[in-house]
Amino acid sequence: MPTTTTKITPVTTNLNSLFVSPTQVIQGEGIISQLGEGISRLGKRPLVVGGKQTLELISYHLKPIFKQFKLTAAFDTYAPDCSETSLKNLSEASQNHQADLIIGVGGGKALDTAKLLAHQQQLPIVTIPTSGATCAAWTALSNVYSNQGVFQYDVPLSRCPDLLILDYNLIKEAPKRTLVAGIGDAIAKWYEASVSSGHSKATLTIAAVQQARVLRDILLQKSNAALDRIGGEDWREVVNATVLLAGVIGGLGGANCRTVAAHAVHNGLTHIPAAHHALHGEKVAYGILVQLRLEEMIQGNKLAATSRQQLLKFYEEIGLPRSLEDLGLSRVTLEELRQAAIVTCHPNSDIHRLPFKVSPEQLLSAMVSTLVAN
Repeated sequence: MPTTTTKITPVTTNLNSLFVSPTQVIQGEGIISQLGEGISRLGKRPLVVGGKQTLELISYHLKPIFKQFKLTAAFDTYAPDCSETSLKNLSEASQNHQADLIIGVGGGKALDTAKLLAHQQQLPIVTIPTSGATCAAWTALSNVYSNQGVFQYDVPLSRCPDLLILDYNLIKEAPKRTLVAGIGDAIAKWYEASVSSGHSKATLTIAAVQQARVLRDILLQKSNAALDRIGGEDWREVVNATVLLAGVIGGLGGANCRTVAAHAVHNGLTHIPAAHHALHGEKVAYGILVQLRLEEMIQGNKLAATSRQQLLKFYEEIGLPRSLEDLGLSRVTLEELRQAAIVTCHPNSDIHRLPFKVSPEQLLSAMVSTLVAN
């Protein structure tokens, strides 16, 4: 973990504590315009955090609310990334504004930044996702990256958001690619939770694993129709699955049901500059294929081979990457892949939640075998 001048305090709670859900979740079309009272109850001096383009978009919706309820707001970006530099700058902006509420708007990194800022400042937090790309609007977790987009570490937070506003009209405006990526990120919950916690006897963990199965089935059954008709019933159900239900699983099951090898592979890939154009869920989706390949190679798991073939077909149908080539990494050097494998297998990596040991050499072999879809 890198040194930092930004104080990031881990959560000091009982190890059995679970942060299952936001205090309040409100969903609907155009619903944001009706939530001024709910926002004003949480604070009078909000700091709105997001990307530059997202802040321009959301200000149209939020400024009338701020005016009506006499809220004094400030807007600031999280650029260059959800990094220690951004957090330090935003912390100063929050203190200068005397903020008593943080509102995070945007995709996963914007929401992670806002949540972590609120955690550091001990302020309420409202999350407003603008795409279906991740479940970050729901969870009590933030991932921290370098200014260049390299994954550094994650931070468990003291609670889930106080209010999550899922306005389908905002989600509709996002590029279709973001929802495809969200499907990749969400469907990983089954492949990760089932292998790390599928034999658990703990009631809530069993519930989380079974919910992960339900999530997988919803996505396999409804994603094609959802992507064909943006704004339709299937589309709303898929958005609910990627933004809300995926978060429920991590909340109920805890860390063991949240990330395993697929997300660990994502983290390793962020160390390859050529992979930075790929979205979080696209790298995670590829990571599922690598995880299943490891299960085939190391355990001789025939079910994993069948699952991988099913996913390859599904990925082709909806546009998820099926190989390093699809990720735009066909020309990456063997040494770059080796370094990514070493990072992925570091001692604290989530890849070690697998029920078998994985070495960097084995991981590299699995990644090389997925150079092209097969």
